[in-house]
Amino acid sequence: MSFRVGIGYDSHRFAPGRRLVLGGVAIEHEAGLEGHSDADVVVHALIDAVLGAAGLGDLGAHFPPTDERWRDADSLDLLRTVLGEIRGAVANADVTVICEHPALAPHRAEMEHLLGEALAAPVSVKATTNEGMGWIGRGEGIAAIAVVLLDAG
Repeated sequence: MSFRVGIGYDSHRFAPGRRLVLGGVAIEHEAGLEGHSDADVVVHALIDAVLGAAGLGDLGAHFPPTDERWRDADSLDLLRTVLGEIRGAVANADVTVICEHPALAPHRAEMEHLLGEALAAPVSVKATTNEGMGWIGRGEGIAAIAVVLLDAG
């Protein structure tokens, strides 16, 4: 067996008039996240972690924001596309979402289910705040960090 680890990070600022999607789940909130696709920071961090483990670059190289094909794209579809490009299989994934609001506990199980289904692997989603510090602490946006273990066979 040959295991490889990848780490991903993503962040987006809040934008009025957009829907909020995290981990593939649409969440009621007064603002969504600004971005070229659906701006799902959870899935974007996972994609970067998968790509890092596979040694295949990063999200922006595969889905550049200058390419109109990806405007408002469903990030779970982007994840599925990347999974079709890698050798091996994801063994597991762990994601931490950093935000002051909204509360994510009511949505964690659905996120883990959707992400686990896409990855065909166990996924753990956790949430924390930034304790009021910095741009996240001021409620200006959301960030996520992901780690993926890839069994490259």
